Amino acid sequence: MTRPAVRSRASNLPVDVTSFVDRRSELAELRRLLSATRMVTLTGPGGIGKTRLALRAAASVRRTFPDGVWLVDLASLDNGSLLAETVANTLGIRHHATEAPFDVLSERLAGQHLLLVLDSCEHLVDAAATLAATLLPAAPKLWILATSREPLHVGGEHVLTVPPLSVPEPDQPVDAVASFHAVDLFAQRASAVVTDFAVTRDNAGTIAEICRRLDGLPLAIELAAVQLRALSVEQLLERVEHRLQLPVTGRRAAPPRQRTLRALLSWSFDLCSPAEQDLWARLSVFSGGLDLAAAEDVCSGGGIARDAVAGLLVNLVDKSILAREEHAHRVWYRLPELVREYGRERLAGPAEDRVLRRHRDYYRRLAEQAEAEWFGPHQVEWWGRLRRELPNLRTALAFSRTCRSEALAGLRIAAALRIYWITTGILSEGRRWLDGLLALAPDPTPERAKALWVNCWLACLQSDMATAIPLHDAARRLATELDDPSGLAYTARLAGLIAIFRGDLGEATARFEEALARHRATGDPIGVVHAIARLASIAIFRGEHDRAVALCEESLAMSDARGERWYRSYTLWIMGIALWRRGETTRATTAEQTGLRLKLLFADMLGAGNCTEALAWIAASEGDWKRAATLLGAVQCIWRATGLSLYAYLRGFHDACAEDARAHLGDRAYEAAFSSGLRFTPEAAIAYALGEDSAGTPPAPREEATPLTPRERQVAELVAQGLSNRDIAAQLVISQRTAETHVEHILNKLGFTSRVQVAGWLTQSRGAPG
Repeated sequence: MTRPAVRSRASNLPVDVTSFVDRRSELAELRRLLSATRMVTLTGPGGIGKTRLALRAAASVRRTFPDGVWLVDLASLDNGSLLAETVANTLGIRHHATEAPFDVLSERLAGQHLLLVLDSCEHLVDAAATLAATLLPAAPKLWILATSREPLHVGGEHVLTVPPLSVPEPDQPVDAVASFHAVDLFAQRASAVVTDFAVTRDNAGTIAEICRRLDGLPLAIELAAVQLRALSVEQLLERVEHRLQLPVTGRRAAPPRQRTLRALLSWSFDLCSPAEQDLWARLSVFSGGLDLAAAEDVCSGGGIARDAVAGLLVNLVDKSILAREEHAHRVWYRLPELVREYGRERLAGPAEDRVLRRHRDYYRRLAEQAEAEWFGPHQVEWWGRLRRELPNLRTALAFSRTCRSEALAGLRIAAALRIYWITTGILSEGRRWLDGLLALAPDPTPERAKALWVNCWLACLQSDMATAIPLHDAARRLATELDDPSGLAYTARLAGLIAIFRGDLGEATARFEEALARHRATGDPIGVVHAIARLASIAIFRGEHDRAVALCEESLAMSDARGERWYRSYTLWIMGIALWRRGETTRATTAEQTGLRLKLLFADMLGAGNCTEALAWIAASEGDWKRAATLLGAVQCIWRATGLSLYAYLRGFHDACAEDARAHLGDRAYEAAFSSGLRFTPEAAIAYALGEDSAGTPPAPREEATPLTPRERQVAELVAQGLSNRDIAAQLVISQRTAETHVEHILNKLGFTSRVQVAGWLTQSRGAPG
């Protein structure tokens, strides 16, 4: 049996933004281990450079792994139970069924040759060990490279302890000092803050002593070097020696190197103003990063004026406490994990609860704003922002689960994220949050009523009717008791969905009609388009194709009026099927291809597969049997890449298409065409479905609509055609590393997370019809 593959992008390794100090011997040893064993763990104290070494090694062996090298950053993940799903999401594996995440990963990775980099495992050692112990036997071509402050103790694990950077001995000749790695790092970081800085005969001895006193720890050296803005190297050495002589707070039994790092963190903290110290501590509640608006809302007050936050953030960036990044025209701040841990210690006590509650309330408002504005022109932006903020949303949900008094706010967050759980395919995670919070909030409240029907909806999408039916009944009773019009509308629609699973189309139609009337009365456009879509689907199966098209046209008019695209793509898919059944194949093709372009903006591979499947049926109706067979292979490529599958109720159309194509082409020609589609990458499969395969070069995007440079637009075109980074490099006569950098810049500028979204953006920017 052929196993599904993960998505085709070669890796998600970040682009280096700072230089890499030579660790030639460690890098060589790590590469040797990766060639000899499938489980390697880099260990060492925080700040020793494990992550940088792992990323450099992973990049250097990328060509060895045809199915990719994938980084999973665990620093912002506090819940070990979400580890498997986090890995699956990183790999682009979506699953709507109720399979256990470990089982899904084991199945999907069974035939894949890839390297998984699990970074910062120390706070999730048990979960990471379980993951490795489960996946390595199930996937014989899977390699795992982990970083942790302690080994995972997994069978077959090889541990490589990362040493400090080399430092000169006290009697080292001055001329040789600059060749040591610790001094090299110091010089690089110092020149970033003092542009004409250099290691000279006059300062080499002092610099060597600083590096020795800091035990060659990279993070400690970086924190010290930034002080050269205000100090000479001689003054810096005096301060370092003084700080290392002071008692250090924290674990008394900490190893000497860890005490050195804590001393430098303590010094950095003391060099901050009181307001900067308070902000550092308060920022530690954020997971994964934050923007200015979040910092202003969560961290102001108590001695920090709201309009002072921006300036304080700049100060912390200048002092190398905060890292500054840009994502889709938004500035993003991130605390390095050790710096975050130190700040969290300073926040301990009643102040921690106050800041965590403000953090939770901020992200509750954010989730509810996203829900309220979802059916509108900023939908794509909201989708990208929620993806980026997922670690913070998880932190907010976790705080809400700490006690009963906080649970209602958590229910509001989890329920408001209903569309996000669905569009990203992480239904199981949404259900777990809802289950846990519902258990803490048993009182009959509007928050509980909404959470019940949202949970029922997610269970229905996973075909878990044994759970969905009692959830529906409970939601319906509570909505009736509370006289909740919105709850009654959604529970009516869910009753229709349950009826479909039971095969009762008459009951389903009645319930969807009821839901549509109720949603119209409450003015809920999302509810209206959902109900219309279900009624249109039923009309198709009843042969009422004119009614199905009319319903879809009403839904499209609503989406167009609001500038909405997600539901528009879903409606176009249904409308394309109705038009096909009505014999209007040209209009059907236009509808399906337009819907497909829209789906790519959300990396919706389930929707992309469904549209590609429908295009195969249309091609068969037009007598283009070779294209039909190729599209059937192409859609199978998409299902394999994602672990998804065609909706069961559409299998009849699929089977009829395959049988007719085989009958007209003959077995050999059919298998050849099907196999050619099967060999596509998902990006190439979609390009073929859109008629934009290599046989015809698509037009360039309109320049005024793009933030990309001319070279980046050129690279984006090749990405959309399904070319790998290696192929792009060959075609443009540039290095593969340069091609990878261009792709990463494109993803960052557009706020995207996958190459598929780039293809969707390009087709949208060409002014697709529809």
